[in-house]
Amino acid sequence: MIGYFEANQHAFWFAVGFVLLAIEIGFLGLASGIVLFAGIGALATGIMLWLGWLPNTWLAGIASFGISAFVSAVVLWKPLLKLQNYKTPAKDNSSDLIGYAFHLQQPITATSHGSIRYSGVEWRVEIDESCELPSLEAGRKVVVASVDAGVFRVRPVEQNNE
Repeated sequence: MIGYFEANQHAFWFAVGFVLLAIEIGFLGLASGIVLFAGIGALATGIMLWLGWLPNTWLAGIASFGISAFVSAVVLWKPLLKLQNYKTPAKDNSSDLIGYAFHLQQPITATSHGSIRYSGVEWRVEIDESCELPSLEAGRKVVVASVDAGVFRVRPVEQNNE
């Protein structure tokens, strides 16, 4: 095996590259980056050796591997960062529960939530981000502004609308 890789270094770098990419995708879920860039560098080195652009020596292979991994990191860092920071689309607040009004059973704040039983389900009640008030007291009439899985986000009903 060592004799084969000595004569065919491109095959060694291809194998290293594919193993590193398999580890990155299979085990790390594209979370590391370092292993991804190393895998790309190993594949680039294998291609350059295979095409004859590099001499078939271990020194040239190792140097090319390091330089290729560094270049791939520099080139791909910002595009991958943009993909990672991709903003999710705005929530679809078209639920028929929006607009449902009720009186709070317990006080809620931005850090502590309440609950209400509605339609056989225990819903967590939180203050909606559009509400300027830091807390809402028990007994206050509120309206559902948005709905998430098991969560009512509420804001107070204006006094003249009660």
